[in-house]
Amino acid sequence: MQIDAVLIDDEPNNINNLSVLLGKHCPAVQLVGTALSAPEARELLKRTSPALVFLDIQMPGEDGFSLLRSLGEYFFQVIFVTAFDHYAIQAVRFAAIDYLLKPIVVADLKSAVANATRTIGQQQENAEIRNLLNILQESNRLEHRLALPGLRETRFVTIDQVVRCESANNYTHLFLLNGEKVTVSRPIFEYTEMLSTYGFIRCHQSHLVNRRRVRSWIHDGGDGLLMEDGTVVPVSRAKKDQVRNSLAEI
Repeated sequence: MQIDAVLIDDEPNNINNLSVLLGKHCPAVQLVGTALSAPEARELLKRTSPALVFLDIQMPGEDGFSLLRSLGEYFFQVIFVTAFDHYAIQAVRFAAIDYLLKPIVVADLKSAVANATRTIGQQQENAEIRNLLNILQESNRLEHRLALPGLRETRFVTIDQVVRCESANNYTHLFLLNGEKVTVSRPIFEYTEMLSTYGFIRCHQSHLVNRRRVRSWIHDGGDGLLMEDGTVVPVSRAKKDQVRNSLAEI
């Protein structure tokens, strides 16, 4: 399957480098245009209607997020290409959108293109982009919706819906307030990084909990946290002081 793609970056060298990498390692990706600025990109996107957009986040005048916000609808997949920006990357990961850090690693490029390929051709708007823009605009962090990608669909749940996360090797089970369990093909350490600033505590090697959903600390037969869904999550000896201090901050 041929994938029509465009590259948007204010640095010509970055466009050239990525073009070479795509030609060499991702032959299914057919480059149909490039743009060096947001105004150029708007015209290019309208003219070519690509299936895949490689988009630089940091561009002078109007960044990649502003460009997306101005479009209004998103019938394409996007892979962000950026130098490291903690806030931007956190939001992108939270929305379950792929990104590449400069300089680009070939393995990461191939993985991102493979992920995009699985959803291209579904003829539906890219809900992940819309959710990302909402995250960037919404000041109430508890209203941010976490994207949970699965084989058939991507679920979007607000932070306070998540009671706890449990590790299952390279998968993570997320337990929701309504009793649902959602399994995502991501290791728990990724959710530990993403959710630490949202009040989640890594209380055990295999467990991450929403501290606002902790009912009590149980000391009978070992330390554990009684959660609002009725489960008791163990607290490891190594995490005991850290968990106690975090709960005291509520």
